Amino acid sequence: MRVWPGQPFPLGATWDGKGVNFALFSEHASKVELCLFDSPEATAEAQRIQVREQTDQVWHAYLPDVKPGQLYGYRVHGPYEPRKGHRFNPHKLVLDPFAKAIGRDLRWDDCLFGYKLGDSEADLSLDERDSASFAPLAVVVDGAFTWGDDHPPRTAWHKTLIYELHVKGFTQRHPDVPEKLRGTYAGVASEAAIQHLRSLGVTAVELMPVHYHVDDRHLVEKGRCNYWGYNTLAFFAPALRCSTRDSARESVQEFKMMVRALHAAGIEVILDVVYNHTGEGNQLGPTLSLRGVDNASYYRLNPDDPRYHMDFTGCGNTLNMQHPRVLQLIMDSLRYWVIEMHVDGFRFDLASTLARELFAVNRLGTFFDVIHQDPVLSQVKLIAEPWDVGEGGYQVGNFPVLWTEWNGKYRDCVRRFWKGDGGTASEFATRLAGSSDLYAWSGRLPHASINFITCHDGFTLQDLVSYNDKHNEANGEDNKDGANDNNSWNCGAEGPTDDPAINALRVSQKRNLMAALLLSQGVPMIYGGDELSHSQGGNNNAYCQDSEMTWLNWELNEEQKGFLEFVRTVARIRTEQPVFHRRRFFLERSIRGSEIKDISWLSPAGEEMTDEDWNTGFARCLGVRLAGDLIGDEDEHGEPIVGETLLLLFNAHFEPIPFKLPATKAEHHWERVFDTTGPAGAAQPMGAGELYPLQGRSLAVLQIRTAAETGEAVS
Repeated sequence: MRVWPGQPFPLGATWDGKGVNFALFSEHASKVELCLFDSPEATAEAQRIQVREQTDQVWHAYLPDVKPGQLYGYRVHGPYEPRKGHRFNPHKLVLDPFAKAIGRDLRWDDCLFGYKLGDSEADLSLDERDSASFAPLAVVVDGAFTWGDDHPPRTAWHKTLIYELHVKGFTQRHPDVPEKLRGTYAGVASEAAIQHLRSLGVTAVELMPVHYHVDDRHLVEKGRCNYWGYNTLAFFAPALRCSTRDSARESVQEFKMMVRALHAAGIEVILDVVYNHTGEGNQLGPTLSLRGVDNASYYRLNPDDPRYHMDFTGCGNTLNMQHPRVLQLIMDSLRYWVIEMHVDGFRFDLASTLARELFAVNRLGTFFDVIHQDPVLSQVKLIAEPWDVGEGGYQVGNFPVLWTEWNGKYRDCVRRFWKGDGGTASEFATRLAGSSDLYAWSGRLPHASINFITCHDGFTLQDLVSYNDKHNEANGEDNKDGANDNNSWNCGAEGPTDDPAINALRVSQKRNLMAALLLSQGVPMIYGGDELSHSQGGNNNAYCQDSEMTWLNWELNEEQKGFLEFVRTVARIRTEQPVFHRRRFFLERSIRGSEIKDISWLSPAGEEMTDEDWNTGFARCLGVRLAGDLIGDEDEHGEPIVGETLLLLFNAHFEPIPFKLPATKAEHHWERVFDTTGPAGAAQPMGAGELYPLQGRSLAVLQIRTAAETGEAVS
């Protein structure tokens, strides 16, 4: 095998049409060996090549005789001194951190650990068994792909509607998706899947992690897996398990085909990415990649005792964001997914961890600096999960400009309001109007708030209104895992029931929550399956359930079909009515000389809310008038945006409350658009001062119409 010096960049294995350049960063290594394998079934490398060239702590070699499809790994030599943070063990084959595809999955075995398994001091020992038979293998890929006229939809943030989905769970049971495509990238790109997304007005899918990840050993031994995928090992490689293809190269191609198909339908692709930790765990975890390449450089170690990891993630380790090569790993990965894979943005899991400089979260940290100055990444959608498990990690509202956030305060407040909790009306109004208290102070706009009621982590919407307590027994952890979430929704029975009154209440509450979500200022995110009334049987932590518990059921009964149509209709109303997706915060004052405010909060008496109103029992019932002709935004040509004037009425109380309709012009009247508890049929016009029969636990939307106009009610 011919070996040339090669180049220290780019990192990873790069095919240039004539040969492959291999480059691996390791600051503390004393020797690096490149191992080539003939097949995934091989129990040992066919060739072991010493990488002799080193430039700026990057070990590199060029092999002119190697082509795409070549399987490889590394053996990295250096000190095995755990007390100093070094865990080099050349007996362990390690995965290239820059691997662009995985040619063989990991198979669990004791030899994957760098130490001799035993008591709590065992990690100080050195295990000399060879792990080549069980370690994951990288594969060289040719990234060539015909993108044609593919281009990013670049949907404006204020017009974005996100749909969070799991690639497998979304189509695994879809009867209209060809069987061989179900549960795969190709399934997401199928005509049936795209048609469903478009029917909901979805403009962006947020894919739960598709980077190659590790199934925790304890789960595999119990016959389970890490279904969600928040246990990444390779930040450049798409998960092979989500592909219809057998080869790694074809799985990369299939992912690109999915992106191209979604773009053609006007749907952006956002990846949920996990750069805060890896699947190697703490000091007692296996040696699979970064630990064996250079543990002390890649991971945050306890400065007082480098044997141990600092854990801000609850997963055993934390990537060392203070090291420039770790920042490079993340930045190169992000740019790769944008430039080579054409994705449109990222949702950063436990993003507060990425902002930790020493111990505290620093909103002006290095990670944000490099993102903001990057000409590629500063132009894509950036979403933070603004918390981690460390002290001071809850940072909702504190991320810098360019960033949006999963607004956990929105979720919590809207849930509390619709449960009927007292003292929530004022905050509910703030959340509905875009959470200016969280974002306006830093110069951000309403779209900084990613609003959600449910997500992968917690109850589905159906379970939220059906269970008071979690039921995670199937996870095998004695129901101790997951959030201790006592809902107290007072929806009657725990779980499924044949009682029509209880089911009607649940449907009404689902409608209330979904309608509030879709009609709030900010960016709504629907958790995939909520529109289908999907239930996980009360499991609020289904991270290890690859089964019908998490696979969406597309065979709907009449009640479920009705709710799906309701969601589609409200989503359409949001899209059609610019007052629901403003670019700027409400001014709560008149615009352009009008006597009417752009937003007015009303008591059931039809008058503007006073301080006393906000704090009385009626604080569970309020209305908001949104002046469509006073939006205050302009289109791309600078023309004022004008829409319908709409009235939203909210009653979280369990009893009906008549709501006096506010004043309108003489030639106008109010007409119902929909009511979450109201009957189907033609809406009757109502004049100013009339009492709208607002039912208990309901939401109604009305609009101003003239005598010449007619309306349609939503069932």
